[in-house]
Amino acid sequence: MVIASSRRGSYPAIVGFALIYLAVSWYWTLPVWVAGLYLVASLICFTLYLVDKRRSGTRQRRVPERTLLLWGFVGGWPGAIVAQQVFRHKTKKTSFRRAFWLTVVLNVLLFIALSSALLEARR
Repeated sequence: MVIASSRRGSYPAIVGFALIYLAVSWYWTLPVWVAGLYLVASLICFTLYLVDKRRSGTRQRRVPERTLLLWGFVGGWPGAIVAQQVFRHKTKKTSFRRAFWLTVVLNVLLFIALSSALLEARR
């Protein structure tokens, strides 16, 4: 498994998801709250990465990796990618990167599955 760790290496995942989102929303009309969920979760995730980065050099309590991964899985992974690149945080720890990308893949698969199943049932 190749894990993107370069400065811009992860941004194509966001573009790819945007294309998937557009394709899914073209085929099945998505409710507006879905985009809102991704936006809010991304903002929360971005903020959590910022807090964790600021606390990393101090004796203050860090944000648990489990929390970062959970918010990424919920839909905040685009915000996490931006935060990782902007703050240069959580970009080198291999075990975290593997877990992070697994949550991204699972989130996108779940998005596609739920979008198609739930919206198909509405027709």
